[in-house]
Amino acid sequence: MLNSVTAKAVIDHALFLGADFAELFVEHHQTNTVQIASSEVDKVNSGIDFGIGIRLFYGPKVLYGYTNSTDETELKRVTSLLAAKDKREQIASAGELNLNPYSVQHGCTMPLSQDANLDAKIAFLLDADRAAREESECISQFIGSVLQREQKVAIFNSDGLQVDDTRHYIRVAGNTVAQKGCEQTSGSEGPGALSGWELSQHLDAKDLGQTIARQALVKLGADACPSGEMPVVIGNGFGGVIFHEACGHLLETTAVAKKASVFHDKMGEMIAHSTVSAVDDGTMTNEWGSIHIDDEGMPTQRTQLIKDGRLTSFMVDKMGSLKTGYQPTGSGRRQNYKFAPASRMRNTFIEAGSHSLDDMFAGIERGIYAKKMGGGSVQPGTGEFNFAVREAYLIENGKVTKPLKTATLISTGPKVLKEISMVGQDMALAPGMCGSVSGSVPTTVGQPSLKVDNILVGGGN
Repeated sequence: MLNSVTAKAVIDHALFLGADFAELFVEHHQTNTVQIASSEVDKVNSGIDFGIGIRLFYGPKVLYGYTNSTDETELKRVTSLLAAKDKREQIASAGELNLNPYSVQHGCTMPLSQDANLDAKIAFLLDADRAAREESECISQFIGSVLQREQKVAIFNSDGLQVDDTRHYIRVAGNTVAQKGCEQTSGSEGPGALSGWELSQHLDAKDLGQTIARQALVKLGADACPSGEMPVVIGNGFGGVIFHEACGHLLETTAVAKKASVFHDKMGEMIAHSTVSAVDDGTMTNEWGSIHIDDEGMPTQRTQLIKDGRLTSFMVDKMGSLKTGYQPTGSGRRQNYKFAPASRMRNTFIEAGSHSLDDMFAGIERGIYAKKMGGGSVQPGTGEFNFAVREAYLIENGKVTKPLKTATLISTGPKVLKEISMVGQDMALAPGMCGSVSGSVPTTVGQPSLKVDNILVGGGN
């Protein structure tokens, strides 16, 4: 995509202008999306994007720009524009570029560049649509999609790094609407992986359609959710979105370096109940949030964030390391060449414990089982959050008794970590997209079922 001779010339030019560090991020990105609605093909979109991001460090200051050209003169021109206000006498020299090898862990047998497999994707979605509608005449709509991406990257920097990678992403999404009279409810699932269309060999279209149909149907005619502070059991998988949003972002050096995180000075301290251990792991084979190398070219790793309630690590990118003194963790990520990288999550989850769901329900006189979580909002810095519960049930005298309509969980990340008293054995992961200062990146959330002894529940119809 860009030859190393040109890359070295541009890096040398950046250091001649006085930069402490220079980096080129080269990207070729191919996408394909298929969507059906109302039992028909609704849209098919494809596209290719290419560009080169240029990043310079002048002390703690980061300068960033990008271009769609591979011409050396143009790349030097952009570099000169970036450095115009900060250029000085040269103080650093670039290392010779050496291609960094690594073992390929995340295989792909059906990449987008080989075949878009449109007929197979459409057939899969129509099968899911049919299965959803067969569950009940109350299912009024099914919308399904398959997104497939292939991202080729090459990274060069003044430390002598030269590395490249090809990342294959696939995600299937299904959404249903159930309607009875004036009442409408919905259900959704979105499995995905760091792989190609071979993911479909591990998915059952009928099961997907039935699952999201039943999510919607169970809420039709359900009782209103009670409100107030009470114990809540949060289900596994996407339940981990609360830890991701309300706690995970506070452990990124993007926030820690600015002291914009309540955890910035808590390293080594107890920040959670002793039952809680949490990890950010980019090495899990073919998981949606996994990577071979991060977007700064560093090999990914498994990072233990919390161990038995104690804060043990942050997620650290290159600039975050320079500002905080913590070692990089292979967490520098970006949406594409238009963004400078920042410390970001990969596969972030609370590790499995030893309790069963029955253990958690047993001690609850009156509470909520938040089986499936939805989206929500978080206040940066403090971790104050409110999250919707997509599928909820009432717990009475240690038993799940009946389904409930919409519920909302309200608390703060630091507080909820200390209210977790039981951690289940049923750890599961769920894919999603995470937005932050370096754009939207694929991340996985996860957890086993958890018992939170006390949290504010917002009820209503």
